Amino acid sequence: MAANRRPTLADVAREVGVSAKTVSRVLNEDGPVSARTREQVLAAVAKLGFQPNLMARNIRVGGPDTTIGLVIPDLANPFFGAVARAIEDTVGDRGLTLLMGSSADDPERERALTDKFLARRVSILIVVPSVGADHSHLKSQRTAGLPVVFLDRPGVGLVTDSIVSSNRAGAQEGVAHLIAHGHRRIGFVGDLPPKLYTRRERQAGYRSALLAADIPYDRALVANAHDQSGAEAATAGLLGLADPPTALFAGNNIMALGIVAELARSKRKEVAVVAFDDVALAEALEPALTVVAQDAEELGRVAATTALARLDGDRGRARTLTVPTRLIVRGSGEQPAPRTRPRTT
Repeated sequence: MAANRRPTLADVAREVGVSAKTVSRVLNEDGPVSARTREQVLAAVAKLGFQPNLMARNIRVGGPDTTIGLVIPDLANPFFGAVARAIEDTVGDRGLTLLMGSSADDPERERALTDKFLARRVSILIVVPSVGADHSHLKSQRTAGLPVVFLDRPGVGLVTDSIVSSNRAGAQEGVAHLIAHGHRRIGFVGDLPPKLYTRRERQAGYRSALLAADIPYDRALVANAHDQSGAEAATAGLLGLADPPTALFAGNNIMALGIVAELARSKRKEVAVVAFDDVALAEALEPALTVVAQDAEELGRVAATTALARLDGDRGRARTLTVPTRLIVRGSGEQPAPRTRPRTT
């Protein structure tokens, strides 16, 4: 079998020395087959990495399919919705149809989804990796020529193309913006320890900006939060310090919502804020929220065009492509640091 071709039912039959009809009977469990033949067929399936085509049982084996599989963490997240739309628009020009599912950031659910897509013989597989997922199970499919692209985060256990945002550089630019307005007590609200690649990179960018400005890293100014309510509590804790921060950097848009809610509740509009990721109605806030915006559409477009190039025969080395972020200044990061730091009582 050619190294750049995905295994077919005929390949399995040839490996075992039986007919394609016999292999089909084993896989579909719809006819008499000896126990020994069944074992041999299943062993050959595992060896070759064959996935039966559930969408094309009546089409000739190995025929071209017209679908692309996309696994994202959350169908309700507008960011991934924009990514998916860009992918769909790009592959649609080639006559491919997008199949999409949500992993809920669960490695087992992600594995189940990818297996379903592979069973449908998708032409391309694009995955936003879950925390803790191992993608080595995709090696045989990747070797056989299936384009596999990781999106937003690198995967684990598989060398293939990855498309990511400039998380570290973007966070560094956002914090540097606060420093340029005189802030030296800058808090960070996000996951601790940051297990997710994107959040590790953003916290690294936060620290890099401090280092570049000769500002000591203060662990007391880094608060742990996983959701909006947690970010509200984390913000309240930072504001309650004897020497509270004069500015805050939000690790993502959910953290930003929690920060803004707590600042409004405590009437602390003098605290400057910059968020990673844009927020709906950010311009309507008072002051309007300054953000480091990712380009979701460009992430999707680059992922799709990279996968299509692989489908067309690009056998070059796996590469990581980085899509730049953009600082959008709206006002919340513009407040100058007070000469006398406010203290809570």
